[in-house]
Amino acid sequence: SFGDVFQNDNDDPPASRTSFLLEYGNAGFCSTDGKRSWQSDRRPGQSTPIAEWRQEDPGTMPSGDVYGGGSPTGICFYEGGALGAAYSGGLLLSCEPARNVVFGYLPVQDGAGFKLERFNFLTTNEVQEFAGTDFKGGRTNDDKKTLFRPSDVVVGTDGAIYVADWYDARVGGHADHDNTLSGAIYRVAPKGFKSNTPKIDLSSTEGQILAIKSNALNVRNLGFTALKKQKDKAIPAVKQLLEDPNPYIAARATFLLPHLGDAGVALTKKILNGDNARLRLSALRSLRRSNNNFLDHAAKVAKDSDPAVRRELATALRNTSFEDAGDHIVELAKGYDGEDRTYLDALGIAATGKETEAYNAIGRAMGNKEPSQWSKAFSNIVWRLHPEKSALMLAGRAMAAGVSDAQKKAAVVAIAFIDSKVGSNTMLELAERSTGIAKAESLWWLLNKKNHTWKEHGIVNSLKSRGIYNPSSIKLVAAELPPEVEREYKPTAEILALKGDPVKGKTLAARCYMCHHIEGTGIDYGPALTDYGKTQTSEVILQSIIKPSADIASGYDGYQIETKDGLKIQGRLLSAGDPLIIQSMGGITQTVPKSRVKSQGKFGKSLMMSAAQQGLSEQDVADIVAYLKSL
Repeated sequence: SFGDVFQNDNDDPPASRTSFLLEYGNAGFCSTDGKRSWQSDRRPGQSTPIAEWRQEDPGTMPSGDVYGGGSPTGICFYEGGALGAAYSGGLLLSCEPARNVVFGYLPVQDGAGFKLERFNFLTTNEVQEFAGTDFKGGRTNDDKKTLFRPSDVVVGTDGAIYVADWYDARVGGHADHDNTLSGAIYRVAPKGFKSNTPKIDLSSTEGQILAIKSNALNVRNLGFTALKKQKDKAIPAVKQLLEDPNPYIAARATFLLPHLGDAGVALTKKILNGDNARLRLSALRSLRRSNNNFLDHAAKVAKDSDPAVRRELATALRNTSFEDAGDHIVELAKGYDGEDRTYLDALGIAATGKETEAYNAIGRAMGNKEPSQWSKAFSNIVWRLHPEKSALMLAGRAMAAGVSDAQKKAAVVAIAFIDSKVGSNTMLELAERSTGIAKAESLWWLLNKKNHTWKEHGIVNSLKSRGIYNPSSIKLVAAELPPEVEREYKPTAEILALKGDPVKGKTLAARCYMCHHIEGTGIDYGPALTDYGKTQTSEVILQSIIKPSADIASGYDGYQIETKDGLKIQGRLLSAGDPLIIQSMGGITQTVPKSRVKSQGKFGKSLMMSAAQQGLSEQDVADIVAYLKSL
């Protein structure tokens, strides 16, 4: 009722999420021009969630709670009703049939955005042994705990929560397997609850107020519409809603008031200047949505103590000229703490179409002529805006001593998002003159963008003439998995019966650092394992060590390139353009010109060495399982 929007979405890789939607925000996935998938632009070292939702690209909103494989469906927000005080502050519910759960969140404001900490509100599968899902290869079973498939959730007029379950062995796959037609609707309410749907007379003001206070969204709309028709006659009754102990009901009043004539608008403006930050936010939204001139209040709102209120002004300024918005954008920039990603993206949205003017004005207010001395806040703002004029300054920062590798990398990324020839020429200079991470990153971007955004800029010839990249002179090395080792291990139950030693397991797991990131150590080649043990059963972990090819994680399929001179390179394909970029065991990354490729494709096996290939005994495996479960 405050106007905040939450959503869930997914794609086949394991990166399903629940997010707060930033108005005008870019949700990620495809490129900003809509022409390329996230896989085409995935940078070396990026995890699937980071790459898919483009979290290291300027101009992309925060991804929210990314929880892995899934198939999210219905979502709703509970604002009070039958569940009592525990959820009176608001409860976000998100259906996840692939995981047999309705997730719950108690959203807490976190700067300009929200912190979303997930918990299982309703589930049949506490042990998280999933089946019948794409992220598990589609294999089904008849275990009842895996058949709960919540498809939608709503709050009823009685204040209870209702969940629709289609009850099936399979999610996705364009099929259903339940021939018993056992779908159901469940009501979630306290024990002893008696359902009571209020009778509402929409012909009376009293009934309309009762409707707008309803637990059910559709009934609230009936009340809102009826009260709106009354104009100023409804103000006394609506004004009383502002004092309601339920803050969501008070928020509904703020959205209605501007539609009730001049007196209603005046009351809304009074709320905008009040002490309640959440109501100030809804008042700003309601004035804007009712076509009242919010710019009359922008100077004050730009200095508001609450970052969410300032964020709302920032997104509202998107379609306003720099002449009218410039001073407010500068003031909003001064309020950026250098950390809040939601606020930063909102600031970029405010500057849409006027990035150069905003860059100049913000630079005068808080910048520094020496790029290596930029504050974190200002450097992040330049990264987000990246106008042509900033290109040389960004290049200087990427090559400056005393600037961290992370900051240099960010500067190169900002240049990469300058689509004009200024961007490509600056990147060429950087690739030729820089060293270390700046050189590696600039080369990657040149090779990536030479085939699309910068295709008409003559990049291929420039790379050759400058001696930066020449396909005919690239040196490649073979990178093949060791041969299979035949060994029969004891049955799973017997290995799990062994007492695993997590201390020994940690020592044994050190060999995993060549491919996996564990507790801050290792290489991002295979999936990160720090939280793996929390989300998988001991049996699943054990099987993934002994038979890694039996269930390959989505996005980690093995790929093989065979060159015309007989070299075989196996690993993860990072870029499918020309050149191909492939990462092999140990994090070794090679650039392979397509002109030198004889054949390429998936080879149907895991890139992970099996327990037998690593010479692990049953006890070794049990120790590693114990270690991963202890994290």
